[in-house]
Amino acid sequence: MADLWIESGPKRLQPAETMNDHNPFAGYQLPPLAWLRAFEAAARHQSFTLAAVELNLTQAAVSHQVRSLEKHLGVILFERLPRSLRLTEKGAAYLPPLRNSFDELAAATAGLFGPVGKRTLSVRGPVSFIALWLAPRLADFRARWPEISLRISTIVWAPTQLDETADVDIRFGDGNWSGYRSSQILSHRVVPLCVPSMVEGDNDAARLQWVIGRNLLIHDTGYEDLWKKLAQQAGLNFTPAAGINIDTTISALELAAAGIGPAIVLESLAQSYVASGRLVKFVDMALPIMEGHYVVQPEGQKRLKPEATLFRDWLLDQAERS
Repeated sequence: MADLWIESGPKRLQPAETMNDHNPFAGYQLPPLAWLRAFEAAARHQSFTLAAVELNLTQAAVSHQVRSLEKHLGVILFERLPRSLRLTEKGAAYLPPLRNSFDELAAATAGLFGPVGKRTLSVRGPVSFIALWLAPRLADFRARWPEISLRISTIVWAPTQLDETADVDIRFGDGNWSGYRSSQILSHRVVPLCVPSMVEGDNDAARLQWVIGRNLLIHDTGYEDLWKKLAQQAGLNFTPAAGINIDTTISALELAAAGIGPAIVLESLAQSYVASGRLVKFVDMALPIMEGHYVVQPEGQKRLKPEATLFRDWLLDQAERS
């Protein structure tokens, strides 16, 4: 679109001024949507040429729209390199909120008016999270968006690289994965649980001493020191009984429910076992841990499906309600 100059007596209006009658976002002091879309695509691809292919425009048109946006904002958003683009500091700061806005707009459209045609959403996550936390809540998602099919895969140990074939990747960790943006679903603390018949003692310290001194202690692999920390919190000298290391929370809970021994597990994943009375929290004690569950999405060239943003926002809403 060529720059438009309108004479009004001695005054020459700048391009941004002339857009107000036609720009639906003018009241919000936002640039035209086409300029923003061109910038986001060029930033994602680091190329005007590839952005033009995606947007079905010419390379010159995309370049011109980005220059118009830069003129409107009064800043340079890209360094033009011989064979690529590099975001400036201002461009890099502008991209995340703009991308989030596009994602949310697409998700709101899909959520209110439904996806176009049948859609399949691929979700990957830790088996215990999927079985113990997500499964009891999925009926709500299906009721809201019955036209979205789900393909769910589970993992025990997450590989080093995230699975970019998954539309939604749920991970357990500290939330820092290079090249990805993460939104925390759940923070965690761990609690000790056992079958009701295993408990004796008049207070927390006595019950803890009784249980851990006479039974096999069940640990999630990688968290073998939690029983010791819990005993220290109660002021006990910890002499561990024999133990069992197990690689998933769901397995630890099933072993504990079978009466094999007490388990120290993520409280948010054990709710159904406690609610049903299969297991009891036999002391009023808990330990926070640094790791949590996150929904993780790549920062690269892949645009998120609207359904993926819908699912992410639904997960966060469900976590807030729980």
